[in-house]
Amino acid sequence: MSQKPDEHLIKRVRRGENNAYAILVDRYKHMVFTLALRILKNREDAEEIAQDTFLKAYLGLKDFKGDSRFSTWLYKIAYYRSLDYLKKNKRQVKTTFIDISEEYNIAAMDDALDGLEARERAELIKHAIQKLPADDSVLITLYYFETLTLNEISKVMGIPGNTIKVRLFRGRKRLAKILENNLELENIQHYGRHQ
Repeated sequence: MSQKPDEHLIKRVRRGENNAYAILVDRYKHMVFTLALRILKNREDAEEIAQDTFLKAYLGLKDFKGDSRFSTWLYKIAYYRSLDYLKKNKRQVKTTFIDISEEYNIAAMDDALDGLEARERAELIKHAIQKLPADDSVLITLYYFETLTLNEISKVMGIPGNTIKVRLFRGRKRLAKILENNLELENIQHYGRHQ
């Protein structure tokens, strides 16, 4: 999304045109919900946080200075609301340790993925991302699907850019391993059906 239409809508909201805010909500509702879902791993909680995020953003819109894109500011609100919700409910973001020295056969995974239909590939990736720890899932979603820059992700998550790079690298490795394992399992199941 370009900044220009957002700026125009924000000005309209500040003038009291609430229908302009509905356009912003519609534009970003899927991503805010997805971001919350990646962290909370629960649809109802994610819906609650998404609603809360849009309410907080609406109430805080008068203070939005435009130093970053509106989407970055909104995702930051969603990110911290999700973390606050976990803390309030005494849950933690699940993370896992990975040994960077592990080698994954990414080339073989790419070859196997080339044989899948586009819809199957998208579904496979979606399910694999859901199996990632929440922090990896959020990073990959923001970087690859929302195409935020490392600097914008740093602003959203409050983490230095170099740390984002390392976590993104590790997240991609984890995702590759999950996809590789899923493909191996699918091949085994497929082979078993044809015997």
